Amino acid sequence: MADKKRILFVDDEPNVLDGLRRMLRKMRDEWAMTFVASAREALEALEQAPFDVVISDMRMPEMGGAELLDEVRRRCPAAVRLILSGHSDQEMILKSVGPTHQFLAKPCDAEQLKATVARACALRELLADEQLKAVVASIKSLPSVPLFYSRLLGLLNSPECSLQDVGKIISSDVGMTAKILQLVNSAFFGLRHHIESPSQAIAYLGIETVRAVVLTASVFSEFEHAPQAKKTAESLYPHSITVGNLAGKIAKTVSADRRLLDDALMAGMLHDVGELVLAAELPEAKEKTLQIARERKVPLHEAERDVLGVSHAELGAYLLGLWGLPDPIVEAVAFHHTPSKCLSRAFAVLTPVHAANALLKQADKRPDEQYADGLDTTYLEEVGVAQHLPRWRELCESVLTAEETHARRDA
Repeated sequence: MADKKRILFVDDEPNVLDGLRRMLRKMRDEWAMTFVASAREALEALEQAPFDVVISDMRMPEMGGAELLDEVRRRCPAAVRLILSGHSDQEMILKSVGPTHQFLAKPCDAEQLKATVARACALRELLADEQLKAVVASIKSLPSVPLFYSRLLGLLNSPECSLQDVGKIISSDVGMTAKILQLVNSAFFGLRHHIESPSQAIAYLGIETVRAVVLTASVFSEFEHAPQAKKTAESLYPHSITVGNLAGKIAKTVSADRRLLDDALMAGMLHDVGELVLAAELPEAKEKTLQIARERKVPLHEAERDVLGVSHAELGAYLLGLWGLPDPIVEAVAFHHTPSKCLSRAFAVLTPVHAANALLKQADKRPDEQYADGLDTTYLEEVGVAQHLPRWRELCESVLTAEETHARRDA
């Protein structure tokens, strides 16, 4: 039997800890659970052995949940960090945004808690290397395109600020989009229904919350030390927007499911978020993979596996999964280059995202894309959508033509 996952629960209320013990009794065969009543006891437990998941209350004497999880991030960087709290004080929530991967509100349904922890444990299987897990789990935010970041700060400090303008900027940036979707998937904000887009997420949060999140909690970041990250973010911007746009159109040719269509657009936007992770956190490895891809004339994700054992696809999926984004989006990001590795053969978000990315890479005439991998036609046949390929190629051409026309108009 595989080793049990080590889960640490921290809460200063004995009744809450007793309730958690009872609620999770059936998980004893899969989880090695430790229950402590203070942050001090939690840190002492961490000194004895690392934990896979740490779940803390927000408001505790001596050291609160946000401060504790920030300390956990330093001492046990690979651990998944969750807040489970009944408090909804916005100032406290904003303090915990950086060190916390996901937020759960008390009272928490037993099945929801089990599912959240089980999903967090399953995600860890995406990355075998503990150092990579630690790197990704330590990320508080992803670097944004400097132009978009400065525009957003200026807008939020302006009396003319509107949700529509804020939404337009955030929807254009991969790092900002990922972080805002993490927030709206938080139980603390009460948004327990389907989110169609980053712009809709911002409309639900409201301008004051967004202003506080950006200006006070600093959940978005600029580039500090890695010039490669700036270059990567700027190059990802047009490609990510286009893949999201095309993925949404492709999805619409097969399905009328509104959620699937919306998720395809967002997953397309986020499919290469792992490239930002590499550029910002592992710039030397990023440069090495670029060199190998050029020298061996292989797709970039294959060069990444040679260097790191995984590609940007798994790195991005791991981060988005930690941040609580929906499973279909995480799955699409994880397998967008290798869809046949996904167990499912149903038409899902992965299908249009893979097709959109591959078709656009095929149509791209830039030298650095000439070795990009193509469509996995075997996968498309097994899903039962290969007959749509001619139509999808037409959509790809129309999207590219529309973008060229728009670019000439703006020139």
